Amino acid sequence: MKIAVIPGDGIGPEVIQQALGVLNKISEVYGISFEFTETLMGGNAYDETGTPLPEETVKTCLASDSVLLGAVGGPKWDDLSRELRPEAGLLGLRKALGVFTNLRPAILFPQLIDASSIKAEVLGNDLDLMVVRELTGGIYFGKKGKEKIDSGYHSYDVMSYTSEEIKRVARVAFQVAGQRNKKLTMVDKSNVLESSRLWREEVEKISLEFPEIELKYLYVDNAAMQLIRNPRQFDVILTGNMFGDILSDAAAMLTGSLGMLPSASINGTGPGLYEPIHGSAPDIAGKDMANPIATIMSCSMMLKYAFQKDDAAKSIEDAVKSVLEEGYRTGDIAQKDKMVVSCSEMGGRIIEKIK
Repeated sequence: MKIAVIPGDGIGPEVIQQALGVLNKISEVYGISFEFTETLMGGNAYDETGTPLPEETVKTCLASDSVLLGAVGGPKWDDLSRELRPEAGLLGLRKALGVFTNLRPAILFPQLIDASSIKAEVLGNDLDLMVVRELTGGIYFGKKGKEKIDSGYHSYDVMSYTSEEIKRVARVAFQVAGQRNKKLTMVDKSNVLESSRLWREEVEKISLEFPEIELKYLYVDNAAMQLIRNPRQFDVILTGNMFGDILSDAAAMLTGSLGMLPSASINGTGPGLYEPIHGSAPDIAGKDMANPIATIMSCSMMLKYAFQKDDAAKSIEDAVKSVLEEGYRTGDIAQKDKMVVSCSEMGGRIIEKIK
């Protein structure tokens, strides 16, 4: 199984190192053969090649069965023009891979309920929701520009969607809901945005193919409030690119830290992109302080969605739970009377538990 590996910037190389250790242990225990090819993307790619997404990286990723990414970006590259920033490399890679659906689970491990900033009685002990985010359309990829006018400047970013872009991600969301609790919440701003009205029209049509799924709609501002007020009402959330970006980060904090949450970006045919949803955290880069769990859990999602190795995927999840149960924490999820460990020690302890 060929995996393109992009360590990226900041803490990316540190968390990727632990994730590769996990995959090597999976290979040993389950007899699964992996071939890793490291490649460049992001700020480091710009430093070495003058572009955040070298053509060679695109070729490597397209020739692989899956792509594992650490993190990109940092203040070092903030002054670059938009097309040269590390984030442009990430958007370009998503487009090149055609990964139009982003799956972002928010699972609260019972051992970390006190690490969340939300009251325990609100969270309960069974919080498990999935954000299904459209990934290659909308305002991030729409027409944009900046022009001089008499009073200063006029800038714009266009949010546009086609019926096909909506239908293909909606169908994935209904399928995911069918594998879970058969509840789907569509989040938009259709009281204001014409693009959101098209979302409702197309999602309603797709719902006819899945009569067993309970479908409801929420405006994005209300959905943000409801995530904090009563997160357990949600099972699967379907939404567009920008709204999904924001809501999935909000959902992440229910679980205690961005460092806990993985993601899978898929297209149903070619290689998918698996990455933690946290950033590059340049303030702690190189200090062995990062939380590798989100990246390790991204490997679990890769095994499940890319390679259909459910047993191996579950063994990673069980190993993470076991280490947390024993009281080990990285700094971002530190709790009273628990043992704070480094990135490498957390990764090592998880590796030891895989069986």
